[in-house]
Amino acid sequence: MSLPTVAVVGFPNVGKSTLVNRLAGGRETVTHAEPGVTRDRKRVRCEWNGVAFELLDTGGIDLQDESELAQDIQRQAQLGMAEADAVLLVVDGRAGMRAGDAELAKTLRGATVPTLVAVNKADRPGDEHLVAEFHKLGLGAPLAVSATHGLGSGDLLDRLVAALGDAQPAAEDEDAVRVAVIGRPNAGKSSLVNAFLGAERVIVSERAGTTRDAIDTELEVDGRRVILVDTAGLRRRSKVAGTVDYYAQLRSERAVERADVALVVCDASEGVTSEDLRVAELAMRSGCATLLALNKWDETRTDLDDAKARVGRKLRLRPAVITCSAARGRNVPKLLPKAIELADRAGERIPTPQLNRFVADVVATTPPPSRRGRRLRLYYSAQVGERPPRIAIQVNDRRLIVRDWAYHLENRLREAYGLEGVPLVIDFVPRKSRYQNA
Repeated sequence: MSLPTVAVVGFPNVGKSTLVNRLAGGRETVTHAEPGVTRDRKRVRCEWNGVAFELLDTGGIDLQDESELAQDIQRQAQLGMAEADAVLLVVDGRAGMRAGDAELAKTLRGATVPTLVAVNKADRPGDEHLVAEFHKLGLGAPLAVSATHGLGSGDLLDRLVAALGDAQPAAEDEDAVRVAVIGRPNAGKSSLVNAFLGAERVIVSERAGTTRDAIDTELEVDGRRVILVDTAGLRRRSKVAGTVDYYAQLRSERAVERADVALVVCDASEGVTSEDLRVAELAMRSGCATLLALNKWDETRTDLDDAKARVGRKLRLRPAVITCSAARGRNVPKLLPKAIELADRAGERIPTPQLNRFVADVVATTPPPSRRGRRLRLYYSAQVGERPPRIAIQVNDRRLIVRDWAYHLENRLREAYGLEGVPLVIDFVPRKSRYQNA
């Protein structure tokens, strides 16, 4: 059972995303003075007086705007209203009632779910008079709120909970696998997400930077619950400083930090570029298992062996590289099962006796090189953590560790236990002398 949903709708730049952040008690959605920042519909969990529900932030609806992107945004908002248990219409009290508000209200008056009106930007206690003209919308008594300062937010939450009625909160599922779909702008991330879902869940456009926020969507794959996160394209921060894309970038980075697996989408027509490798390194530093998807494979003749060799040389995790085409469906069904497999491997434990035998075999086959006339000795190994796997190995002297040999040991571990693409931490712990404990 999913959580009950409140769709937050309204004209562009009335403060919907700011109000969602205020009600949810965080900064889950991207906000900016520039109008039209929100494009896709984004779910944000909210709880009030013991009742949990989701706020569905949507893009601004301007029924007079006939541009292709505006039409896509409106379609996403309409889909959000269709799946909601209640609708919150947000209007700008400072701007007064506009023709767009009346048109949207006319549509909502025929809705089968409860509809509330929040008059935003009533930033001072004496601004309650701003609600008067919005009674004309015919959607019940409007409520004055200030998303910026929080005035009226408690009363609004009371009304929302009352409108949802006896909706029961959904049970938490800790077994869900979070898969963040990341990559450079215009690599086909949103197209791939829609291909996974078999529906147009997020807006797809040839214009780079269409996605502005991290959009979570739940689905089931082979009986497993998966939370799929579509993200904004990742660029170097210096290139987006001071723009709305900078905040979108931060949301993408946070999405990676919360994910179990990062699906790095690359444009196959360009091969695996240095920027793709940088994005994969970001996932690795976040402790996230990684899988590379060469999208748009049907449009290119990129040398796959060369791409795999480049990834193997440049990325310490040595992630798998899978070709796919979101447009034609090529290999799309293989990607999420592979991501789930990576998440499971990151949570597995290697039995201690088996691990000690493995390390002993590696040392016997390729002994550590001597350093300053002394050789590194490895005494005891054990796995001390998972997600990512963490191995502790007792040694006689950490100063004798040679980096190349340590990488060799790490690579043999990956090969033996199928940990390609999974972050792996090896701690070399000095063995205490028996005289230190006396």
